[in-house]
Amino acid sequence: MKQFKVGLQLYSVRSLMEKDFYGTLKAVKEAGYDYVEFAGYYGHTAEEVRSMLDELGLTCISVHQGPDLFMEKGQEAVDYLTTIGAKYCAIPWYGIENFQNGNFDATIEMFKKVSALLAKSGIRLTYHNHDFEFQKLDGEVILEKIYAAMDGGIEGEVDTCWVHYAGVNPAEFILKYKGQMKTLHLKDFVCEKLGGGPVYALIDDSGKAEGGSKEDTGFRFKPVGQGIQDFPAILAAAEEVGIDYVIVEQDDSYDQCPLDAARQSREYLKTLGL
Repeated sequence: MKQFKVGLQLYSVRSLMEKDFYGTLKAVKEAGYDYVEFAGYYGHTAEEVRSMLDELGLTCISVHQGPDLFMEKGQEAVDYLTTIGAKYCAIPWYGIENFQNGNFDATIEMFKKVSALLAKSGIRLTYHNHDFEFQKLDGEVILEKIYAAMDGGIEGEVDTCWVHYAGVNPAEFILKYKGQMKTLHLKDFVCEKLGGGPVYALIDDSGKAEGGSKEDTGFRFKPVGQGIQDFPAILAAAEEVGIDYVIVEQDDSYDQCPLDAARQSREYLKTLGL
């Protein structure tokens, strides 16, 4: 198997990051992660963040950042990412209302502007999906329609949990995009009813959860390897299409310490040779 570079989406340990930013990053490194993806910086400057990463031997490969910030702050927002070393910037979510009701074209034009701005600094725009993007708009799957409309200006950061929850085979979906994506979210779960409605909270620019509702689907996030996902098949597909970075994410750990869950995910991936 390809030796993917393994990272952690720091939203997974957000409660700890808020209390002890440096200490949590240190624990993430000790858990076996060499790469991180940010979802909020908790008041730290870019220079402070980069200094901590360098000291700990961590690399920021990506961040989750809503596109509106770049429209508001322009190059200033991009400079933060270049300082911390991010190569990718993922749109973490963008509500379905921004694609429906005649809003699709305007949203895509805004995405293109953000993509062009980031590209000037060598950063690729990516799109992190949820399940709702697998609804259809004008006869097309919304996520696929976004990819096509962006005409190479965006890469997928496929979240394998939400693909599966939407009722689509993650490995089969990934295989449709050979050479078109470099990052992938590994996320596991259990569920009694796929596609039963939103079971997640969305995050704001500070990295805090907001909104979201939970249907009675028996849905629970799990450390990678402890749920229903077929990760050997997912990783084989990732290798086939040329993905370089696999990023573990667990939105909630419930009655378990988030770092313990992250460690369990990393230990499972080691059993697969990563």
